[in-house]
Amino acid sequence: MTAGGRPPLRITGIDDPFRELHYLNASPRGRGIDVERLPIALGALAAPLADELDALVVCSDLQGIVPGPEGRSELLGVEVAAVVEELAQGGVIPPAARCGVILAGDLYAVPAANKRGGYGDVADVWRAFADCFAWVAGVAGNHDDVADVPALGPHVHLLDGNCVELDGLRIGGVGGIIGNSNKPGRRSEGEQLRALSGVLDHELDILVLHEGPRGDAHQPGNDAIRDEIELAGVGLTICGHDHWRAPLAAHAAGQILNVDTRVVVLVAPRGHRGVRTAT
Repeated sequence: MTAGGRPPLRITGIDDPFRELHYLNASPRGRGIDVERLPIALGALAAPLADELDALVVCSDLQGIVPGPEGRSELLGVEVAAVVEELAQGGVIPPAARCGVILAGDLYAVPAANKRGGYGDVADVWRAFADCFAWVAGVAGNHDDVADVPALGPHVHLLDGNCVELDGLRIGGVGGIIGNSNKPGRRSEGEQLRALSGVLDHELDILVLHEGPRGDAHQPGNDAIRDEIELAGVGLTICGHDHWRAPLAAHAAGQILNVDTRVVVLVAPRGHRGVRTAT
């Protein structure tokens, strides 16, 4: 059970992508610039959310550039927000005002798209989602400067060792990755696991991480984080950082959804969340 004794959120399936968004990214090993494709897919939740919430838009590792007119360009995440809002306006997904957004980090790309990695301001991406949707919650990746994100307004919730309750969902998060703490977006393993342990004390509906747990043998991740979420009985963990060909995994207590370089819109059946039953 999660907050308030509710059964955990459960994803019943994720469809093949129905839309792709083209963007620019540096080629591996610095060999020019590639045109890459970001998949957008629909997923289904087993039970309703809150009366005011019909879907969750979930994404991570949107490290790319979308060129615009007159030589201008924007971060991929800004374009993603606009495209997903268009899908809502077209009735493909529920109305934007009834969708929450969860960002699992790494939203920055070098403006010239000629170098992978980098570190920079991602407030424009958070702002773009906040301008369109009911609320935005999430964590920073190891490439994200989020200094300006907390000032974006009451519907924006940057998580790092804390939690927030939104439309009846208790969401906690820990940003960054395990690594050299002298570099941005990194902590020692002990520091990261202590931050995670503190969040897990709050009986979460959703845990958001950048660096996530291992899934199966073909879904890389951190074994220590996997142990922590299983011990705490986390129903749904959302993460990125390591790419999984298949985005969904199960563990002893729940599910892991890895949205590295993808967008998944989790749509709930209509109804009152209070009638959710365990399955």
